[in-house]
Amino acid sequence: MIMTEEFLNYLRYERNRSELTVSNYGRSLKDFETYFKNRDSQLSWESVDSDIIRDWMESMMDKGHMASTVNNCLSAVRSFFRFALARKMVSADPSYAVKGPKKQKPLPQFVREDAMDRLIDLPQMWGEGFAETRARTILILFYETGIRLAELVALNDVDVDFVNQQLKVTGKRNKQRIIPFGEELARELQAYMAQRDNTLSVQDGALIVDDKGCRISRFAVEREVHKRLSAVTTMKKRSPHVLRHSFATAMLNNGAGLESVRKLLGHESVATTEIYTHTTFEQLKKVYKNAHPRA
Repeated sequence: MIMTEEFLNYLRYERNRSELTVSNYGRSLKDFETYFKNRDSQLSWESVDSDIIRDWMESMMDKGHMASTVNNCLSAVRSFFRFALARKMVSADPSYAVKGPKKQKPLPQFVREDAMDRLIDLPQMWGEGFAETRARTILILFYETGIRLAELVALNDVDVDFVNQQLKVTGKRNKQRIIPFGEELARELQAYMAQRDNTLSVQDGALIVDDKGCRISRFAVEREVHKRLSAVTTMKKRSPHVLRHSFATAMLNNGAGLESVRKLLGHESVATTEIYTHTTFEQLKKVYKNAHPRA
């Protein structure tokens, strides 16, 4: 314990780490020391090897600890060994070659197709007037194109090509892509733009505008989406990005190829798009479990 106490004092007084950090590091080091002592009372900080560290990590995972927790504990052990090696307290650093567990990325949340159909198709979901038309257009734009919040806010009238039924979108790092759209969105956009132009004096050529004719804010769009999704889902997250996830999931569930969805979403790599295949597979497992008599 003398070695670890010296390390914690180093963190506290020389590195000016917070007491919470020092406490967390101390707890992780004590836990590891207890583990290797229980395995073999003759073991010490100088004699533990990489396999023992890996076994310790595995034991934490077996107890249900998340990958992030295990990685934090490993970080404490690595920091200690670097300190001890620099001060010649140990002759080698057994943690050097040890890799932590990969963090599981949370599956993207999405609204089911039947819920989106209910929201869009049922007349009682929508009132009359420009604000209602605008809200409906925003929802359909997100769901039928998969564009990002910033991309929707940045859209101008000139970006909408009704002849070829396609949308020019400016994405991250000013990269542009073309997204096709169908008859429903075409009708919705035309009705919205006609009502907008009869109601307001539009500024800057913006497609989606607020009640003063100025380009709508991100916050206003987020608030509208949250409000409308609340009518059909109890999910905690009800954001424009959820509609982007819903678009991608619906496309894959209905036969679209991964590369096509990647291009529509504007992802650099297909690896980013692959997370939606996990979502659709999870959905498939639920369908199987509910439908198969012996599942």
